[in-house]
Amino acid sequence: MVEEKNETYDFIVVGAGSAGAALASRLSADSRNKVLLIEAGPASHPWMHIPIGYAKLISNPAANWLYSSEPEASTNGRRLPVPRGKILGGSSSINGLAFVRGQAQDFDTWAQMGNRGWAYRDVLPYFKRMESYRGDGDDAFRGREGPLRITNPEPRAPLYKAIIAAANEVGIRHNPDYNGAQQDGIAMSQASISGGRRQSTAHCYLDPARQRPNLRIITEAHTEGVVLEGKRCVGVRYSVGGRSQVARARREVVISAGSINSPQILELSGIGQAERLKGLGITVQHDLPGVGENLRDHYAPRTRWSVATRGLTFNDRGRGLGLVNQALRYVTGQDSMLAMVAAPLRAFVRSREGLDAPDLLLGWVPMLTEPGPKGPRIATQSGMTCYAHPMRPESKGHIHITSSDPRRAPAITFNFLAEPVDAELTVKAIRIARSIMTAKAMAPLGVSEIAPGEALAKDDEIIDWVKRAGETTYHPVGTCKMGSDRMAVVDDQLRVRGIAGLRVADASIMPTLTSGNTNAPSIMIGEKAADLVLATEAA
Repeated sequence: MVEEKNETYDFIVVGAGSAGAALASRLSADSRNKVLLIEAGPASHPWMHIPIGYAKLISNPAANWLYSSEPEASTNGRRLPVPRGKILGGSSSINGLAFVRGQAQDFDTWAQMGNRGWAYRDVLPYFKRMESYRGDGDDAFRGREGPLRITNPEPRAPLYKAIIAAANEVGIRHNPDYNGAQQDGIAMSQASISGGRRQSTAHCYLDPARQRPNLRIITEAHTEGVVLEGKRCVGVRYSVGGRSQVARARREVVISAGSINSPQILELSGIGQAERLKGLGITVQHDLPGVGENLRDHYAPRTRWSVATRGLTFNDRGRGLGLVNQALRYVTGQDSMLAMVAAPLRAFVRSREGLDAPDLLLGWVPMLTEPGPKGPRIATQSGMTCYAHPMRPESKGHIHITSSDPRRAPAITFNFLAEPVDAELTVKAIRIARSIMTAKAMAPLGVSEIAPGEALAKDDEIIDWVKRAGETTYHPVGTCKMGSDRMAVVDDQLRVRGIAGLRVADASIMPTLTSGNTNAPSIMIGEKAADLVLATEAA
């Protein structure tokens, strides 16, 4: 391949996903900063703008890396799908659209681990800065003028009202703003949807910035590694259409490629566990043992329920002529499944009394799906799904390359349920889901349990079912952990330890999982990273 030298930039951002798009937009807001944003995927896809597009893109190689995990005992030998966005906006362009910040304790824990500037009081201004919240809420916690439009739907549908009432019967109160003062309770899912359109970072951050002459966005460009001169990063190697190129950075390179690709890029660049890299024939540039370690995700079994009362679920309203009606409702601006968040209702609950904050998450999907030739499809049976899982699992896995070929997918090992507490809390979450679905308020709906099934009552029976049926909620984090210990990859300024001019800013820097979906915290990390970078340059 022919190698060409590109022009030099002040900043290079690798990855135009949830964090990277926000970061590039903020850096390029100052016309004096010449910014290059490199994205492996295309600029757009027709389904990325419609909320229900996640159902079309969850297994579509046109916008998705389509990774899968290694077979493990905790998954009964199954390979689990690990979808990751490969398009402008990254996973914010293909995800289920739920907007969950996490709870104050998540970020206070990061700070207590030695990460100065990451306590809740430190990150709250970034959460407020990034959002334009369309709903009732306390302005001490909510932002009204940010680029990301967030909506908070009312629980109008009879199905949602019944579940909220059932939750109240078992002691779980309705909390209309779980991103406000407290997370506890059941609520409709706040969503990155406005006017029937997905509010991805591609739309909210890059569309307003793409005409800036100081911002260059290159799509369908596969990053092969960073360029080092000694212990300093000076650029990025990438290829477009089979042609290898080098872009140089006068000031900094920031990797925002996500929890799968960020450690992959570091390892391909010779930054990681020395013996592992030597075994793959990669020249070791910097021995950093934490690269690719500390992987965490939410292992979430989906309990399944039939609903006898017709017309309540999208199995009845979203097939055949019902689907046509839903499409018509969408184009006329009415409530429609095409503009629906993947799990429209969620509850943040405590596994036992005495806890300071919720530790379990339940989410409801108003339909059943079944396998189809082109991926999951709406089942003919009327019903619904409720996933249930611990929010801050202790089990940790890892992600590592298996080849020096930058186009070969890394090996993803989750190591789910390795810590006994995760299995214990998973069982408790399922039992709480059962208590809600069998409460008096649900009786008129004719709800009955399909899976795991009433016959599975003992803890070990439930865990066996989890191993056979569990999936992730697509929230991988932690593989370039922020901290000051031996296994930390970046410091609290997001600088790669031991390498000048190089940072990582995405979900991979999270030392622990946040309590809920990870898209909102990832965008916050991109926002905060921009200030960290600019503060360094101003010093």
